[in-house]
Amino acid sequence: MSEYGPDLILVRHGETEWSLSGQHTGRTELDLTPRGEDQAKAAGNLLGARPFDRVLVSPRNRARHTADLAGLVPFEIDEDLAEWDYGDFEGLTTAQIHEQYPGWEIWTGPWPGGETAADVEARADRVIAEVLEAGPDRRVALVAHGHILRVLAARWIEMDVTAGRRLALDTAAVSELGWEHTARVVHRWNQSPT
Repeated sequence: MSEYGPDLILVRHGETEWSLSGQHTGRTELDLTPRGEDQAKAAGNLLGARPFDRVLVSPRNRARHTADLAGLVPFEIDEDLAEWDYGDFEGLTTAQIHEQYPGWEIWTGPWPGGETAADVEARADRVIAEVLEAGPDRRVALVAHGHILRVLAARWIEMDVTAGRRLALDTAAVSELGWEHTARVVHRWNQSPT
């Protein structure tokens, strides 16, 4: 607990067929695989005994189902926690995108038909502002997706969106953001439940 602001627990949704294959999954609704369901349940064991003051979840089914299985109920849907909109790259792997755009990264674009890094940064900043309103000595959980959570962590520590490229995040992994005195910090990152 911090006297400066809330502690923030991030949970990435469990495995889906596309996360397993490396396909970019933004708007597409996919179910968790049986392994993804097991991961989500196991993630609940990493959350600690202290209850959450607030739980915010992406509108996508895979995130909502993960929250249910991890015991993060009740929760509120937050549209800003939706995954990066990949536009024309939805459902493609990075290797497939490289056929047309060699060296492409989500962090630097281009993003034909999708969200820019600035768009996703704005959403992450809105979530952070909302979380900070909870005040000190509070505990907030966010259940969402790989790229938006990586952007959110980068912005939490006041880094550029592109710092998210250095923060690998596995399915159903649990991470914790908090405080070191008055500075926002990463306390733990990418703790896998299985």
